[in-house]
This record gives sequence, structure tokens and C-alpha cells, in this order.
Amino acid sequence: MRKLSHDEIAENRKKPEQISDAIRHPLYALIDNVRSLYNVGSIFRSSDGALVRKLLLTGYTPAPPRREIDKTALGATLTVPWQHYQDPMDAVRELRASGVRLCAVELTDAGRPHYELQPADFPLCFAFGNELTGVSKDVMAAADMAVEIPMYGHKQSLNVAVAYGVVMYDAVRILRQGMRA
Repeated sequence: MRKLSHDEIAENRKKPEQISDAIRHPLYALIDNVRSLYNVGSIFRSSDGALVRKLLLTGYTPAPPRREIDKTALGATLTVPWQHYQDPMDAVRELRASGVRLCAVELTDAGRPHYELQPADFPLCFAFGNELTGVSKDVMAAADMAVEIPMYGHKQSLNVAVAYGVVMYDAVRILRQGMRA
């Protein structure tokens, strides 16, 4: 085994025009009042890698163009479809009209581990909330279900951008395994 060179990695990288024509996974993400520009940039970058269908930034979540977002997004703001909504419920209504269910990523009394999702649960929009207060009350009330990332130590949460990567990539795994079945 050897590590690939930067040139070898670049050869296999899809071009932006290929990405815009790609069939995207039936995954959406509603980012609910996340305050950190760097977290938003990281979410864009993970969204690009997971080939997310659309990123819905809501409330006071910062939106591109912003230097701090671009610093961690590394160009993903140009390859990920996104839209900003002042009111997250406008985004929820748009999702519902498109037949997309809403799944809060939050600790609840009715949540299940994220890895128990099934291909039949998709298309699905995952709602990720504020770094301190989590998913807002209105978005929680609109959610069809909730998933959580099991925590085994003292802390009961992960950084929102880290949690985003864990849940979205596992959703891709579940979807792709379902396509092979």
C-alpha cells in the first residue's frame, strides 16, 4: 500500500461541471441557527463529498459568500445546491411539498440510533441545530422522526459539523447498500 499523490487524487476528482450533472443522493439537510461560519464551511465540504441533494440554511445560519465559510468549504459552496431561508418553517413547507420527510438529529425520548435508518426512510432531510441549544422547538415539532449518535463517554454531544459528517455519510452507506440489495 502507498499513499496516493496529489496528482493521482486530482486525476480521479470529478470536475465541477460533472458534479452539477450528477445524480445526487436523496439527502437534504436543514441547518437550523448554526452560528459558526467554520462549521457551516465544514458542512458544505461534507455535503459535497456525500453528494447531498440540497443544503437548506435557516435563521441566522451564515450563508456564502463569506471568507470564513470558504476557508473550510474549500470550494464546496460552488458544488452544493443550497438556499437560505430566514424562517426554517418555509424550508420545512418546501420539503413537505416535495415529499421529503424531516428527521431531527437530536437527543429525544423517541429517537433511534442513526445507523438504524432503512432505505425506505428516504428521501429524508436531516435537521441539525444550534451548537448550544440544538434543533429549535418549531423544527422539532415538525419532525417526522429523530435519530441520534450514540455517545459512550461523559459528553453527550458532538460538534455540529462532526455530527453532520457522521450522520450524512452513514445515510449514504445505508442508501448505497439498499441499491445493491
